Amino acid sequence: MKQALFIDRDGTILVEPEDEQIDSFEKFQFVPGVIRNLNFIRTKLDFEFVMVSNQDGLGTDSYPEPDFWPTHNLMLNTLKSEGVEFDDILIDRSFPEDNLPTRKPGTGMLTKYLAGDYDLANSYVIGDRQTDKQLAVNLGCKYLILGDNVQSWDEITEILFAGERTASVRRTTKETDIDIRLNLDGTGQCDINTGLGFFDHMLEQIGKHGSIDLFIHVNGDLNVDEHHTIEDTGIALGECIGKALGDKRGIERYGYCLPMDDCLCSVALDFGGRAWLIWDAEFKREYVGDMPTEMFHHFFKSFSDVARMNLNIKAEGDNEHHKIEGIFKALARSIKMAVKRDIYKFQLPSSKGML
Repeated sequence: MKQALFIDRDGTILVEPEDEQIDSFEKFQFVPGVIRNLNFIRTKLDFEFVMVSNQDGLGTDSYPEPDFWPTHNLMLNTLKSEGVEFDDILIDRSFPEDNLPTRKPGTGMLTKYLAGDYDLANSYVIGDRQTDKQLAVNLGCKYLILGDNVQSWDEITEILFAGERTASVRRTTKETDIDIRLNLDGTGQCDINTGLGFFDHMLEQIGKHGSIDLFIHVNGDLNVDEHHTIEDTGIALGECIGKALGDKRGIERYGYCLPMDDCLCSVALDFGGRAWLIWDAEFKREYVGDMPTEMFHHFFKSFSDVARMNLNIKAEGDNEHHKIEGIFKALARSIKMAVKRDIYKFQLPSSKGML
């Protein structure tokens, strides 16, 4: 079955001006990176390109066609000169108040794509508005919305070419019930509740500073103590990151330190498939917040073992809170560096040919 990219025009291919009308050459400007990335997608992947655009009142007395077509044709000709052609161009000319089924997010212009010849579940709507997201829902497609779940055309192309790096793990034992979901290419959105406030704060550092969307909900036997909750969260988080990395093709693999007030914390890691932990950090307090300091080492050991990563952690300083928070932040930055993916050099970062 065929797959399609349903691509919005203004705000997605062309920069949308404040008055929302690209009706002169002075207002004509491509969105950064769009030409290079559309060419990459067109030559490397097998999607049909379908432009789907609302153009308020196009062709009516209030917005005559001659004001629109010169810039539209310039866009098409420029793209064509770079090897980018659209298989279908669908433009709705109604006003919003007309409420016609052909107007996005309505699917009236897209009936042939709903007829059964297209794999809509693996097709995408690419746009910049909530109406584009709703169009995807109405079509049964996935969506990539600039300024929402993606931030650039580079990111769009990476996802289309190499896949989304999301994963989920549900781990249930007699001691804990853990639900973790993450997106390695997120924006740092976090929803974390382990029952331990300080532990939540530390895990949030991984999401925020690693640009990882992170959902962690834990129901553990805190009536016994904190051990099982912390250990099992490390196990489940390591498994989840390992799943999201997949075959690791194209990743940087390595991550390298940051200061935090009086402390210097370094975290070097390698997603090379061999688990190892070097821990060089001492804590004089029994607890930081509601988290026992003896469990810091245990968390990172569980995490590195299951993620099959080499983790080298060192911290020096006097303030115990700053020290452990610096470690978590340094871990986040190291993960962000190590999982960075280059689709133009999409190879395994290993001379062995496997990781």
